Parts: sequence; structure tokens; C-alpha cells
Amino acid sequence: MLEARGLTLRRGPRLLFEDASLRIHAGWKVGITGSNGCGKSSFLALVRGELAPDGGEWRIPREWVVAHVAQETPADPRPALDYVLDGDERLRAVEAALRQAEADDDGDALARLHQAFEAAGGYDARSRAARLLAGLGFSESDQQRPVAEFSGGWRMRLNLARALFVPSDLLLLDEPTNHLDLDAVIWLEGWLRRYPGTLLLISHDRDFLDRICDHILAFENRRLSLQEGNYSTWERRRAEQLARQQAEYRRQQREIQRIEQFVARFRAKATKARQAQSRLKALARMTRIAPAHVDSPFRFSFQEPDKLPNPLIRLEAASVGHDRRPVLEGLNLSLAPGQRVGLLGPNGAGKSTFMKLLAGALPPLDGRVERAADLEVGYFAQHQLDQLHPDHSPLEHLFQIDPELDDQRARDYLGGFGFGGDRATSPVADFSGGEKSRLVLALLAWQRPNLLLLDEPTNHLDLEMRQALGLALQDYSGALVIVSHDRHLLRLTSDELWLVADGKLSLFDGSLDDYPDWLARRRRDQEETTKPSERPKTPDRKARRREAAERRRALQPLRRRLQEAEAALETIDRQRAELETRLADPALYQADQKAELTRLLAEKGRLDREHAEREAAWLEAAEALEAAEQDAGAC
Repeated sequence: MLEARGLTLRRGPRLLFEDASLRIHAGWKVGITGSNGCGKSSFLALVRGELAPDGGEWRIPREWVVAHVAQETPADPRPALDYVLDGDERLRAVEAALRQAEADDDGDALARLHQAFEAAGGYDARSRAARLLAGLGFSESDQQRPVAEFSGGWRMRLNLARALFVPSDLLLLDEPTNHLDLDAVIWLEGWLRRYPGTLLLISHDRDFLDRICDHILAFENRRLSLQEGNYSTWERRRAEQLARQQAEYRRQQREIQRIEQFVARFRAKATKARQAQSRLKALARMTRIAPAHVDSPFRFSFQEPDKLPNPLIRLEAASVGHDRRPVLEGLNLSLAPGQRVGLLGPNGAGKSTFMKLLAGALPPLDGRVERAADLEVGYFAQHQLDQLHPDHSPLEHLFQIDPELDDQRARDYLGGFGFGGDRATSPVADFSGGEKSRLVLALLAWQRPNLLLLDEPTNHLDLEMRQALGLALQDYSGALVIVSHDRHLLRLTSDELWLVADGKLSLFDGSLDDYPDWLARRRRDQEETTKPSERPKTPDRKARRREAAERRRALQPLRRRLQEAEAALETIDRQRAELETRLADPALYQADQKAELTRLLAEKGRLDREHAEREAAWLEAAEALEAAEQDAGAC
């Protein structure tokens, strides 16, 4: 068990959090949320023992093995697979001892060490490491390449694989999805759900948190709060708490105003002076309730494009690739204003290549690409963060795009992206990855594009900024094509899904929730194709269809049970939301409304209990269906 008692942590003079007390039990999967800079990563550094608390106590079992993702990867000559295997120091030590015992011809030591080798998982270590790397997007040939040949993003994937490979009691992950595509995110999600140890996970991906975590540790206002449930459950409770806090704040402000008016009227009168002084003392002793704040610090929109030609871009029998080798062929499409496309596809299938073709960064190898005369492309890709001028401030970057822009208007605009005050004039060199991403988005939005191409725009962005981006994109009137591993953003912004796979581009026949099943089927098909000699004889096509139909029929009662549980939970949530709205009404707390308030509070207690029961039923149904689907998939 992890335990904090009165824990306080600072970084230099800045207080991150204070007087935190919490317990995290073995096996819990805890999602850590909070705005950038609130102390989440420093908390993980404290857990690793790299920082000492400034007050209070932090306890972790001495025998626990803690795994985390290294932030730096040297230009290592080792093959990627060996780099991952070397992460398990215990296994490598046993292997070295075995080699020495063989050289010494020490039979007793060999017998003992072979048992230790088996206990360390040595016999299947290479296959386990290879599966981890494959799940994170490394091909078989990539696994034999030297670490030094990989880019920074792929080296971070190697570090992630190394952390997952080590047998651990506690796994610490800080934004593990930042350098992953959607396929790898879905694979990692499944791996972490099966992880038997304790997990502390920092993430700004709400779908990822929802599917993995059973507790949320929230960093807010220099306080820590640990609650049971996934992120959506925590968010609902937080909204309810804020509504109650705001109602209590308004009630207290009315009471303070009444006392202050009494004191102002009667403190000079001898007959009332004692009462006035008594009220002043009561006012001084009063614990002030802070006003509730739910607004995001980010407020922006994409400005209306000057012109919206239709179509914006048209492709006819086009192909695109590198070094005259096509990656995608037979591209026939057109994009019109208002069209919103989410791009799906396996790692390396050509999604970014297609985006570069649309942006004009890659010419077609064949076919035609017709661009409207008034086409204005806004293209976001991770490499553009490196094209910012390190010595220039956000204001200077904006003035380079629009030299005629008024200073105050520029500051107001940048403030919507979180660059207020001195931050608007600070050099970009000191900015975090999230701040650089926000600045690139701000510069894109100012240029009024009528075709917006976003290739993984959410890397390093926190939840508030992701939500603000999604809302801004909903009001955008141009055409949008987006690649993202953030499924919540894809749901907010995409009206249609296109699939890039096997050298082709096609409309995806299904919803975003169907995409993991498509990936699983594709993976199974590839395994059957690449290893035919190891594959047992399969039944004929008709028998396979019959077996699949039987599995689907067997799952139908579980799906109905889950749907019924979801509907019941939604009904309770709706009733609770309506009741919270009524409880937030200040008039309800007047003296003549006491009976009604008592009734509503009793009703709230009943709904809270019923919500807990319905939520438990929903979780039970979801787990039963998931287990049955996994069993069916294994057949």
C-alpha cells in the first residue's frame, strides 16, 4: 500500500500541494489529472524517490519493484529487442550467472540457476519482448535495428516497452500516449487493463483514463483528492460538488453582506455597539467559502475563412509516396467546406503521407490534384513545433504573420490560448511541448484557413485545452481532416471516418468503437497469413461463419444486459442533474423553504444510493461482456 500523511511538496519557492493524506492499495489503477504545472510529474518523482517531501510522510513498501519510463535514450548500438530485454536486470543477472556456471562446469549451480531462470520468465522472455514491441508498432525488422537509428518519438516507445517488460509491483506512466498512434494506444489500453500490479498514470486522454482507471487522483488548488471510479465518474462528481459549492458561496455572501450592513448601521450606537462587535467577531471567525470556478482558461475560435470555394481540393487517380515508391494509390476524392473527416489506419499505413499530399508538402507520383484558386491550408504536424523561432515570443510570431495587427488585439487573442501577461512576451525556447503546440494552433487559427489538416494535434495538451480545441473545431466552417489518438476529440469533431490501409483510402464502414475490432481481425488475419505452417487446419468457410454466428448469439443476452444497465444509469444521471439544478437555486435556502429543502435532500440521498447500485450493475455487465468477447476472440 502507498500512503501519504500530511504530505507537502514544493519545487523551489512554489508550493505544489500541501497537507495531503491518502492511501493507494495494491492493484489499484489510479489516473492522475490536473492542469499542466500543478505538480503531477513531481509527485511521480517523489514516488520514485528522486524528490523528498517538504513536509509530512510518504510510505512505499520496501520490497516493491517500481518501473517507470526513462525520459532519455542514448544513441545506443544495441538492437531494439536487446535494449528492451536489458531492462530486466534480474533476468540478465541470472543469464550471466548461467554462462559462468556453464564455463565452470558447476552442475549444482546450473540446476539452481535454471530454476531461477524459469522463475524470472527467461524461457519466453524474447517472445514477450517481441510482442510488446509489435504492439507498440515495431515491425520484426525494426526490432533488430540499433536504437541509435530511431527518431526521438520511437525511442520513447522503446523506453515504454522496456518499462512494461520489467516485472513490477508499481508502474508509473507519465503521458505514455504522447508518442503513440491510435493503434498503439488501443493495444496499450488492453495491456494496462491486464497489468496485475499498481498503476499510477498521468494522462490527458479521457477515453484512455475511462477504460483503464478505477480511481482518480486529482490535483486542484494545491490539494490532492482521491476518489473511486474512472475519469467520467470523477468529472460528474466534481460538477455536482462545484454546483453545491457555488450555492453555499452565494448563501454565505448574502450572510456576510447582512452582517456588514448591521455593523455599519449600529456600531456607533451605544445600545447596539456590543451586538455589532459580536457580529464582527463572528465574521472574522467565519470560514470563507471560495467561489466555484469551472471555466476553462482557454477560449478561442477559428476565424471565419475569407472564401469557401467548393470543392476545396480534388484528387483523381492520384498516388503518393517516397522515392518514387507509392504508399497510397488510386486516390479519388474531393473535400468541400464543412466536411469533417477523421483519418484511421494502422501504424505506417500512410496517414501522415496522405496529409502531406493534401497540404502540398508532397507532390503526387501520378494522377491529378486540383486545388481551388482560393484554397488556404492550415497544416499542423509535430515537426512544425521545431520551426518556431526559439528567441521569439508568441507576440513576435503573431506579428510576423500579421504585421498590421494591433498590440492589444494580439494580446487578447493570445490570451485565449493561455499566453497572458508576461507569457505573451517570453521566448519560445523556454516553453514546454504543450505550450509550443498551443502556439502553433494559435498561429494556424489566425490565418483563416479554409482547409484544416491536423496530424496528432493533442500531443502534450492538457484536458482543458483539448476540450477547448474540440469546441472550437465544432464551429469551424471550413473542411477538416484530422489524425488523432484522442478518441474523444475524434468524436467531437468528425462526421465521417476514412480508413488508410493496404495502400488504399476508403470510407470506414463502422463507428470509432468498431475500429478496435477491425484492428483485432486484421492482426489475426496477418498472423494466419505469415505463419501458415504453424497454423492448425481450419474448418471451411461455411463452418467458420456458423461458429461466428453462434458466438454472436451467445453474446446477445450480455449486450442487452449492458444496454439496459446503461439506460437505467442514464435515467438516474438525468434525475440527479435536474435535482442538482434545483438545489443550486439560492431561493431554496430561505427559511420558508425548509420543508422543501429537506425533501429534496432526502430525494438526493435516495438517488445517490440508487446511482451507486446502478453503476455497480453497469460495471458488472460491462466486465461480463468484455470477458465473454475476449473468450470468443480467443476461439
